[in-house]
Amino acid sequence: MAERLPISTAHCTVEQDGHVVVVTLNRPEARNALSNDMLVGLADAWAYMSETPEVRVGILTGADGQFCAGADLKAMGTPSSDARVRERAAQIPNFHWKGLLREGRPTKPLICAVEGYAVAGGTELLVGTDLRVVAEGATLGLYEAKRGLFPMGGCAIRLPRQIGYANAMDILLTARSVTPQEALDMGLINTIVPDGQALAAARELAGQIAECGPLAVQAILRTYRETEHLSEEEALKISDEIGWPVIGSEDAKEGSKAFKEKRPAVFKGR
Repeated sequence: MAERLPISTAHCTVEQDGHVVVVTLNRPEARNALSNDMLVGLADAWAYMSETPEVRVGILTGADGQFCAGADLKAMGTPSSDARVRERAAQIPNFHWKGLLREGRPTKPLICAVEGYAVAGGTELLVGTDLRVVAEGATLGLYEAKRGLFPMGGCAIRLPRQIGYANAMDILLTARSVTPQEALDMGLINTIVPDGQALAAARELAGQIAECGPLAVQAILRTYRETEHLSEEEALKISDEIGWPVIGSEDAKEGSKAFKEKRPAVFKGR
């Protein structure tokens, strides 16, 4: 049964169900547009994921059939009415950037489950996640240039690295809407599902990841992030430094033993 965590805020609900954390953008009256309350909740959620051994994977989604319509500049310029949230905003350095996944990304895989609008800051959040499940009726896009703004969440850097220069410039410079099929063809998302099924599909994917060895999963994620821009020779050295301890772990022994005994492995993250 899912348990609502105390780090939740009025605009960001954080729940844990076994090894999976589900983070829900919860401002449906504004199509879940970003607010300070939401960004503080997101920053705390990512830190919780990284710091809690029981957590193996996270899901980011939006309430009421919408993902996120971008930044609400007025709301982001207004302190939260919640005293605890105001206190956390003062305590977390760069909580805006952490919440937006520009920095301080969780060390565990994060799946994005998108319904409805995921534009501007919504697409920036998507680009900061590791796996992306999108409903067929969703709308993606980076609208900042159309408004004379700039994608401060990092998409001007990340998007060309993820989907190639030409595709990224098409999205960034035209500031047009992008359909799920276009996003899939570009390699921006992993799969398209029927409307209303994004969260269920993300949960299924999260379950598959949670069954894997957590040390192995986190090491794979860490290796990519730390070697993304290195030469292969330099990257392999770091890969070995990260990988060999996993090979010698209790989880690795349990994985081999479970395979021989034809049973599911019981990983303990050590």
